[in-house]
Amino acid sequence: MFFGKSFHLHLPTVCCMFGNPLSPPSSPNPSHRSPMANPVRIAVVGDVHDDWNLQEDTKALQLLQKLEALVLMNLPSSCLQLYVRFLQLSGFGAVYRQIFSSLLQFLDATITYLHFSALPGDFGNENVELVRSIADLKLTKAAILGNHDAWRTQQFAQRQEPRQAGERKDRVQLQLECLGEDHVGYRRVDYPSLKLSIVGGRPFSCGGEHLFRKALLDARYGVQDMDGSAKRIYEAALGAPEDHSVILLAHNGPTGLGSKINDICGRDWVFGGGDHGDPDLAHAISHLKETTQLCIPLVVFGHMHKELAYGNGLRKMIVVGDDNTIYLNGAIVPRVKRLGDDQTANTQSSMNNKTSLSSPNAEDTVRAFTLVEISGGKLKKIAENWVSVTGDETSLQEEHILYRREHEGTENPMQ
Repeated sequence: MFFGKSFHLHLPTVCCMFGNPLSPPSSPNPSHRSPMANPVRIAVVGDVHDDWNLQEDTKALQLLQKLEALVLMNLPSSCLQLYVRFLQLSGFGAVYRQIFSSLLQFLDATITYLHFSALPGDFGNENVELVRSIADLKLTKAAILGNHDAWRTQQFAQRQEPRQAGERKDRVQLQLECLGEDHVGYRRVDYPSLKLSIVGGRPFSCGGEHLFRKALLDARYGVQDMDGSAKRIYEAALGAPEDHSVILLAHNGPTGLGSKINDICGRDWVFGGGDHGDPDLAHAISHLKETTQLCIPLVVFGHMHKELAYGNGLRKMIVVGDDNTIYLNGAIVPRVKRLGDDQTANTQSSMNNKTSLSSPNAEDTVRAFTLVEISGGKLKKIAENWVSVTGDETSLQEEHILYRREHEGTENPMQ
């Protein structure tokens, strides 16, 4: 936790967080410096599976940005708790709210503390409208389509030229058009101001040894087998500026991270488990480390849900490799829970008394995000965060630390 059980901000008093997105990718600075001298913060939104609401998730991300600002200021928890108390007082609450709001507005103008969102796919079963809503998020983002995003479409529509009025495109093509340059499948996007490059893995991955939606991969990317896919990922990473850190974003993780049912890519639906990672991604990562000097601190993916099949417990969501590359699974499913459900009974009890749980029409939810902080090309902290949203009232309900770098050279995975 940052402080106590919950912290509330009344959003109408706060200016918009996303008014100044990152500049479009540009040519890197030729001068060589250490990767990512300034901290970079990423919000990972794992397998959505239709659990997305642009308005509600924007509110939650706004709160997370504000909390990051407070952390950057190194304010002691006692000060933060006093502020919460002042907001509850009838006499002085408005005065302190205005002072605090002004301070946060100043921070908005001077600090970027949540840089972008990483979305590893499975938005819905070819849910075009939801993907269009994600594309409208006013935050720099990188996304890749998963197997559910090509759930029915086995091949692209034959016509590639502009269609006549009334003619329909297939739903995979529509999703790709919605995401545009934000879809990073087999691509690299450089962010010079952050000294960061995002490299995308194989779209539509279903895990395991066989390509899923081979006809789609062949038609759009010229990929016909695992070797060809590994080559595309590898080549996408080549040419990353030498002073950049490289983050790989894929729908599924690589092979080689364990074969038990609760391992990060372990098969949990069959007796005896098995490694269900992507061999092409593993090969590309290995080849990059063998043949280049690229700094690869993080590989982000989803697909393998945190809750195991048949009620067998929870999956390991983070692995620290022997070379200190960290593999992060962001597939918290479901990522949205409605307050009042049995699943959120414990969360309800921790909420501030001001939050109404009785209105059946209110969108009273808690929403999951995995926050990643990188500094100097190394992972500093990873945390699973649950944010409650009730009308315009938001609060950080839970923070589960998955990883923290205590001191230089000391990793502390929390699983």
